[in-house]
Amino acid sequence: MGLLIGTVAKMSKTSVDTIRFYEKNGLIPPPSRRESGYREYERETVTRLAFIRNAKELGFTLAEIREMLDLRTTPGTPCQSVQKLAEDKIRVATEKIERLIRIRAALEKLVEACRADHPTPDCPILDALDISLG
Repeated sequence: MGLLIGTVAKMSKTSVDTIRFYEKNGLIPPPSRRESGYREYERETVTRLAFIRNAKELGFTLAEIREMLDLRTTPGTPCQSVQKLAEDKIRVATEKIERLIRIRAALEKLVEACRADHPTPDCPILDALDISLG
């Protein structure tokens, strides 16, 4: 007997709405239905949902996750295809880290320039934001 969606959600630490979304978008196979109309999932679905959750935590998009799932089920696919996706994700993460470092440095400079005892019209942080937006 298969698992009901609430059980799958609890086991996979995923919401029922997310499971339905993944099903609708082809990330998990459609479940069979009981006579009552309730969805009945295979235990493998829990494993697949964990895979999706873990991949999302590493920054992979749903499109990239779908591609990895397809690669996983295609016989003879070299690991190199998955490695390329991971290398691309490393590049993106590195770019984000570098951008965040620049943001932190800019904010630190603004905080250092701030004279907390001055009224807000003279605030260098607000002035800098006006310049950036203007």
